[in-house]
Amino acid sequence: MKTSIALIGFMGTGKTVVGKLLAGKLGKEFLELDAIIEKKAGKSIPEIFRQDGEIGFRELEIEATGEVAIKKNTVIACGGGIVLNKINIDRLRKECVIVCLTASPQVIIKRTSGDTDERPLLAVPDRARQIEELLKFREPFYERSADIMINTSRISADSVVERIMEKLKENES
Repeated sequence: MKTSIALIGFMGTGKTVVGKLLAGKLGKEFLELDAIIEKKAGKSIPEIFRQDGEIGFRELEIEATGEVAIKKNTVIACGGGIVLNKINIDRLRKECVIVCLTASPQVIIKRTSGDTDERPLLAVPDRARQIEELLKFREPFYERSADIMINTSRISADSVVERIMEKLKENES
């Protein structure tokens, strides 16, 4: 039986906030993949993107995913682009139930409006258009990867956690 949960989804859908709450409720360890990547690289995500490009970042992401995917009893908040490399999802699927958090483009724009420096892919003049284009491209990847999908647009993080726990119980039976 799978003992871990991987949270996937676009930036601003609540993976980190929900992940911490969910891990606390379930008594599991919380891991944030981007933080692990930063620690391994010895630099921030924006620095990785600037110095090594998105390809360099994705290589680090594959390596970090391989390390965390084998852990038991964890809740892993993954980066928004983790689904772009099938190897990541294949690795996560072995030990994790994969939960995709979604939100409308308007909600994502609102939630990410204050963190331009932290989100290299949103460091563009037309953030709204960038979000819509990235979402449109990634949506099929999220849908293919997810065991459970939950829209976080209009509900609190606590409600998202409750829904995940309900869906996990349904999946068990």
